[in-house]
Amino acid sequence: MTIKVKVEFLGGLDVISNSIREHKCVVPYEEGEATMKELIDHITKTIISDPKDIPVFIEDGTVRPGILVLINDTDWELEGMEEYVIESGDVFTFTSTLHGG
Repeated sequence: MTIKVKVEFLGGLDVISNSIREHKCVVPYEEGEATMKELIDHITKTIISDPKDIPVFIEDGTVRPGILVLINDTDWELEGMEEYVIESGDVFTFTSTLHGG
C-alpha cells in the first residue's frame, strides 16, 4: 500500500521543481507509518529537480526558515511539525515568505 498526497510549492518556491506548483505524490509507505520527515526526504529525492536546489528547501535536516509549511491549511507547528503522521489525501503547502522586490 502507498500514501497519496498533494504537495504544493508557492511564493516562488516552485523554481525548485521545474516551475510546477502542484504535485500528486505517491509515498512508498503504509498508512500510519510515515511522518513529515519521510515526506520531506521523499520530496528531496523525487520532486526537487536539481540537487543544488535542495539547500533552498532544506536546512539542518528540516524545512528551512522562511518557508511557511501548511498541513491541510493548518500551520505545521500546530500539527507536530516533522512528527506529523501523513495520511492519504493530505495536502502539504510550502510557501516561501522571502520575496525579492
